[in-house]
This record gives sequence, C-alpha cells and structure tokens, in this order.
Amino acid sequence: MTDAATADDRTVPRHTGLALFALATGGFAIGTTEFVTMGLLPQIADGVGISIPTAGHVISAYAIGVVVGAPVIAALGARIGRKRMLLGLMAMFVVGNVLSAVANSYELLMAARFLTGLPHGAFFGIGAVVGTSMVAVNRRAWAVSMIMVGLPVANIVGVPATTLLGQEFGWQVPFLAVGVLGLLTLVAVWFWVTPQPVGTDTNVRSELSALARPQVWMALLVGMVGFGGMFATYSYITPTMTELAGFSEAAVTIVLATYGVGMTCGTLIGGRLADRALMPSLYGGLIAVTVVLGVFGWMAHTKPTALIAVFLMGCSASILIPALQTRLMDVAHEGQSLAASLNHSTLNIANALGAWLGSLVLSAGYGYEWPSRVGAALAVAGLLFAVISGQMDRRTAKSGANQVNA
Repeated sequence: MTDAATADDRTVPRHTGLALFALATGGFAIGTTEFVTMGLLPQIADGVGISIPTAGHVISAYAIGVVVGAPVIAALGARIGRKRMLLGLMAMFVVGNVLSAVANSYELLMAARFLTGLPHGAFFGIGAVVGTSMVAVNRRAWAVSMIMVGLPVANIVGVPATTLLGQEFGWQVPFLAVGVLGLLTLVAVWFWVTPQPVGTDTNVRSELSALARPQVWMALLVGMVGFGGMFATYSYITPTMTELAGFSEAAVTIVLATYGVGMTCGTLIGGRLADRALMPSLYGGLIAVTVVLGVFGWMAHTKPTALIAVFLMGCSASILIPALQTRLMDVAHEGQSLAASLNHSTLNIANALGAWLGSLVLSAGYGYEWPSRVGAALAVAGLLFAVISGQMDRRTAKSGANQVNA
C-alpha cells in the first residue's frame, strides 16, 4: 500500500469510498453499543437482578475495556496486517455483543461489556491509519473524519432506535442488533478494504517507540484535558436541561439528538479544516470549546438558547477529533497504530475526569450552571498544552534549519 506521505490522486484505491464507508459502519456500531446502555439501565438492572446504580458499573466496564484494549491490542498486533487486525477486532466486537445479549447474571454481563470495549480504540486507531493511507496527503484529516462520523451518527439514529427496541422487546435485543451490524461491518471490511502488508521494520518495539516521543504525550494531554471540559458538561446534560431549561425528561431525547447533529457537523467541518491547517484548527477548536462552555450556563436557562448551546458544544468539541487523530499519527512516526489507538483511551479518561470534576462542584452545592464553567477552564488548559506543543515544533524546526546552515 502506498504510504500516505507519498500518495497522490492517481494511487488512491478504486474502492476508497466503500472502504471508508465500511470503517464508518463499524464506528456506527461501536457508538451505538457504547451509548445505548445508558438509556436502558433500568431494564438491564431488572433483567439481571441488580440496582440501577450497580447497573452503572456496566458502563464503566466498557470504558475500562477501551482504555486497556487500545494500547495493548495495537502494540501486540503490530506484526499482523492491518486488514486482518480490523477483521479480528470486529469479530471480537460481535462476540462481546452476543455475550452481552445472552448474559443472565451481573458478573457475565460485566465481563461481556469489558470484552466488547477492548476492540473499540484499536479499531478506530488502526482504521484511521488505514483510511489515511488510501488518500492523498492533503486529505488525511478528511479521511479520519469520514471514519469517525459513524460515532455522532450513532447518537442521532442508532442509540434512539436501539433504545426503543430495548424498551419494547427487552434489553438484550439492542445488543443482538449491534452484533448484526458488526457482522455487516466485518463483511464490508473483507470485501472493500485493501490488504496492507506489514513492513519488515514494524514490530512491537517500533509501535512502542511512539511513547518515547514528547509530542505524542502532548497531543494525548490536549485530548485528555480539552475533551474533559466537554464531558464535565455532557455528563450532567439531562439534569441541566430539566432543571435549568425546563425540558421534560421525555424531551431530553431531542436535546441528545441535537448534540449528535452538532457532533456530526463538527466532525465533517473539522476534517476539512485540519487538512488546510492542522495546528491552527486545533487551536481554533479549543478556543471555540472554551467560549461555548463559558456561556453555556447562561444559555441553558431557556429552551431555544439551550438547544443552540448544546448544538454548539457538540460541534466545537468534534472539530477537534480529526485534528487530534491526524496530529497523533504525524508525531508518532513508526508507532502510528499505537498512538492513534491511544487517542481513544485518552478520550475515555477525559470522560471520567470531566464527570468527576463536574460532580465535585455539584457536591459542593453549586448549581448546574457550574460544570460547564469547570469545563471551560479545562478547555483553556488543553489550549495551553496545544500552544506549548506548537512551540516545541517551531523550536525543532529552527534547530534543524540551524544544523543545515552550519
């Protein structure tokens, strides 16, 4: 397969669009299974005989699977062809969802959700490397956005549809439906994704070499802290919308769909912007997140402005995703698969960090306006890390130029 750095339009595979669609379908399935659990906690609790708070641990089990699986699978699978890796990851995903559907105890369900989360980050990371290798160098972030768009679309279509299925026919049915989606993805990847031979210099050590690069850690910090700001707000979106804006609990689905539309728009816009100017789009996205979260608490007091704020939050945060994923692949050099996969572990850590910090201000007696303000502060910290990373780039470039001139 032609390397992304040397690819041009004449070397783009014939079925690139179909290959990206196959990977996006996998993203849609992953996004659906990740978030549908949140809407079915009461049914799951009744189904396996546990309390609703205990059922929340099922969500945590999936997130832990993502954090653990992304780096471990990407590193240990370094010598396996990337297409074969994608097929194996999707097969694991299907098995995890089927086990989730047939689980008749809390312990088995926890194990099944952990297994389902394991391939999440590695699929997106390796898929991003595969997708960018199929297109011209000036369209890499666009390719990433095409793969990642499955996640927000899942929030608009997949999660509401499978939640209704679960409420009507039982909580097991959504997991079976997602398993079928996983099988369809597996078939699509088999037919449409071009095999990519592993280079002789690619191994576990070459992948792990990414961890020795300071810029990789800086990019991961940008994602962890910057996205932590968004999750500090989104984790409490339901009570925020009901308490401040006056939405009924039933109408919160409209709010969530609005957020999903914002995410979709932001992901698509972010891919275009990052291809034109990678670091400026990263700076701009973080500034946008800071501004939106800074005014979110005031906008959340009326229904129309609350919906606008939710849309803008989803859009501004998602603009960052293609830029961050592409940045990680750029600075990782030989360890692209590991670095790109780690991005998704980082986002799950950001989820936990943001939710925890949001809970602190609420527990301290502050109102639902305040998690977003904490989020704005986190976004500023993420912007600071991004600026430092950009300065490191400039110093490296200047040092290289001085050595050449010497």
